[in-house]
Amino acid sequence: MSISPRLQCLLELRGIAYSSDPEFAKVVPWIRTTFILCGSLVGIATAFALTPLLWAMVPIAAAGAIFTVHPFDLIYNYGLRHLTGTRPLPPNGAAVRFSCGVAALWIVGIAVSFQLGAPPLGYVVGGLLISISALVSITHFCIASFVFQFFFGDRALALRTVSSSAVEQLV
Repeated sequence: MSISPRLQCLLELRGIAYSSDPEFAKVVPWIRTTFILCGSLVGIATAFALTPLLWAMVPIAAAGAIFTVHPFDLIYNYGLRHLTGTRPLPPNGAAVRFSCGVAALWIVGIAVSFQLGAPPLGYVVGGLLISISALVSITHFCIASFVFQFFFGDRALALRTVSSSAVEQLV
């Protein structure tokens, strides 16, 4: 199993160091696990306006912003990977940690919207976050990581990621 140059670029955008090791390629699909879990839980909490679950997600997302290993990465690293026979997930770079920080603040906004009696706003803001989480889960493209790289990191990498996407769509 090999990784396409496009996928390599998307992983680098998120701050994940690419490795040509075949074992790295086996773990790449599992890098989505955290985004799927977070998006699903926020989706459930948003759909049912469950503010306690939203508030519970805030420190989890914040921990992902602070540490190189997200709490949900631990579910994979200490459980699922033994079932899949793969190695642990790579540590999260600054771009992914920035994304987790943005998500933590975003989740606060969703919870506050519901608590202040503005459910339409909570559903819209929650739906946007869920959509962005789904985008990362499906394509590996992370908008917040792009913003981080463009303004604070490797601007050329960010631009290359977007331009190669546009070129691929034309071909």
